Amino acid sequence: MLVIGIAGGSGSGKSTVVSQIIKRLPKDAVTVIPQDAYYKDNGHKTQEERAKINFDHPSSIEFSLLTKHIDALLRNEAIEMPIYSYLTCARAKETISVLPKKVIILEGILILTNPNLRKRMGIKIFVDADPDDRLMRIIKRDSVERGRSYQQVLDHYEEYVKPMHLQFIEPTKRYADIIVPQGGANHVAIDVLTSRIKENLHL
Repeated sequence: MLVIGIAGGSGSGKSTVVSQIIKRLPKDAVTVIPQDAYYKDNGHKTQEERAKINFDHPSSIEFSLLTKHIDALLRNEAIEMPIYSYLTCARAKETISVLPKKVIILEGILILTNPNLRKRMGIKIFVDADPDDRLMRIIKRDSVERGRSYQQVLDHYEEYVKPMHLQFIEPTKRYADIIVPQGGANHVAIDVLTSRIKENLHL
């Protein structure tokens, strides 16, 4: 079993890289664990308080539960993964049953900030992209998925996303085994990465 960590700034193209890797591996060989499912439950907070949640700070993630779940998968045990909503800032009562597979992809902006998680990763990847490209993707995503206006997205980017990226996310590049520039558009890097995964698992 192989745990692959895929980190990078918000809007860098991590999800595209994940989907490209899955396409190149045997069917049903991959389990994907998104960091976003492990945001702490803030459903009890007021609308005003929720608007000020810093989703780009490591303290927003329940790393203890995420690590516990990765360990369970490595023991070949199924887990009940939380479901988190950005609209309510709360976890749903329901969970998603996740089965262990040969490849576990752990994806999220902050996963390389946690030393315990890094120890469990066989391959660590940082998806890199120009700040302008990331901002454009963030505007498109947040307006559609998170119900924010254009101005709200820009304010949130300036107050939280940009400073947290510089403080916490960009420095984790040094932990990466592989840096993938241009995100999902970098087919050469993804091909090399997929070959390495197949080699590791004898696929």
